[in-house]
Amino acid sequence: MTTFDNIFFHFFNHYKNKKKNNANKIATFYLTFLQGSLLLLLGVFFAGFFRQMHVDTMSAPKAWTLFVLVTIGLYFKNWMHYGGRKRKVLNAKMLKNKKLSYNIWLLWFLPLIILGLAYIVSMAA
Repeated sequence: MTTFDNIFFHFFNHYKNKKKNNANKIATFYLTFLQGSLLLLLGVFFAGFFRQMHVDTMSAPKAWTLFVLVTIGLYFKNWMHYGGRKRKVLNAKMLKNKKLSYNIWLLWFLPLIILGLAYIVSMAA
């Protein structure tokens, strides 16, 4: 199981008791938000790197369009991956492992911290 699987099931199990009907939606949204922010950080880093190397690869509006399309693709990938039978199989594997001790507030602030780093990198480049 990957790190994203572990984080998804930590969120899913945390919200399963509180918001039973929406636990899967919340966990899928969070995972997509986290992966999207990591993708944005990586894109901003490479955009700054290519700008300093004087490589003209893609215009800014095209890059933002590509980012939005890839983020929508990530959401559908997560929705398909963590919905239904596959989620139940992975959840059974997760229950065999020991309980994760991630702080839920730290996990919610992690994408915000990554977005802050992306902003800092974009201002530095």
